[in-house]
Amino acid sequence: MQSMSWRPEHCAALTDFVAAGLSFSRAADAINARFGTAYTRSAVIGRARRMKLAVPARPERGPELKPPKTKQAKAGSRKSGEGRAGQACPAAPVRQQSEPVRLRCVGIQPRLVSLAELSDGDCRYPYGGDKEGEAITFCGHPRFRRSSYCAPHFHLTRGPRIEDDRPAGPFVLRLVEAA
Repeated sequence: MQSMSWRPEHCAALTDFVAAGLSFSRAADAINARFGTAYTRSAVIGRARRMKLAVPARPERGPELKPPKTKQAKAGSRKSGEGRAGQACPAAPVRQQSEPVRLRCVGIQPRLVSLAELSDGDCRYPYGGDKEGEAITFCGHPRFRRSSYCAPHFHLTRGPRIEDDRPAGPFVLRLVEAA
């Protein structure tokens, strides 16, 4: 880590490099090469701002972006059907149109209680807040036992019930002697 104070010759070099139009990254590289330091781009930016040096103007136009290569151009550069290591390229998976997900809902009318109006025994299932600035309200019906939600919202959040093949009930553990 560099010390907090820059030497005067480093500051003079920074001033020269910024005046010459070098980027801060290139100025840092040049200073490091000349003086054997290890200033980072961020350190050079910070020092330039503390020295109130004019920031080099960025070009109005961004860099020219090359258009992406087409499949035909890529096929000509390699042997057809081969990957980087001479392996066959796997075909891209075909996406099939899927049906929209059916949302589940409950058959109760929420009370739409604000957070400040909720009492200890009220359902805390949230409604709203989907759009910017929309208030979030809560169901407000009496809570289901040992839950934050009323019975319909409790079952809604648990997902569809999946029946297990094994019967639920008491079972016996057998102790086995270890070898």
